[in-house]
Amino acid sequence: MKDSTRRFVERDRNWHPPPYAPGYKTSVARSPRQTLVSMQHPTISELTGPDFRELRMGVHDNDLLMNFTQGSGLPVGERMILFGRVVDQFGKPVPHSLVEMWQANAGGRYRHRNDNYLAPLDPNFGGVGRCLTDEQGWYSFRTIKPGPYPWSNDVNSWRPSHIHVSVMGPAISTRLITQMYFEGDPLIPKCPIVHTLNDPDAVETMIGRLDMAHSNPMDSLAYRFDLVVRGELQTYFENQ
Repeated sequence: MKDSTRRFVERDRNWHPPPYAPGYKTSVARSPRQTLVSMQHPTISELTGPDFRELRMGVHDNDLLMNFTQGSGLPVGERMILFGRVVDQFGKPVPHSLVEMWQANAGGRYRHRNDNYLAPLDPNFGGVGRCLTDEQGWYSFRTIKPGPYPWSNDVNSWRPSHIHVSVMGPAISTRLITQMYFEGDPLIPKCPIVHTLNDPDAVETMIGRLDMAHSNPMDSLAYRFDLVVRGELQTYFENQ
């Protein structure tokens, strides 16, 4: 009997925003000027990649409270846990996948030379982490909740609090990047980037849900953010 879970499920192309969305000004310069080329015969480099099972992780790679200062100080902000599963369109776990994340600090500033927002840098917070999914596709990070920040899309545009999340597929060329917003944030419906999505259900795939059952009492709240990496149920990714 043919395994029904191996069937091909085509993406709904209407699910994704148009590459050219003038309301999101950055897309004007980034949008393609020519028709995209379909790769009919991918090369070996597109089909294969590093075996992340052999990747050696540092003891604090997924702990942003510790990985920048190695325990010499603690970052300022609301302590939190970000966790979830990476699964395919049929709910099957994706094990040994490299999950990376990066974010602003509690004041809304990135540790990046091009970020000149007036909020101060936190000397104890680097804002980046990585981990591997386990056999059941689970991943987890400990961090602080990032702050919102203004950006120059228009005279008073603000990005909602968010965490960027990257999932590495079977090859470097299959890397997918999305971002997680926080449940209940009133800035989500005001964000010009969110406005590029026509389907409210697509926005919902990028919202992390408060999970009190996995919170650490008197320590950290937890937010669950599952990632579906293929097909009609996929999480919306920025580079699609």
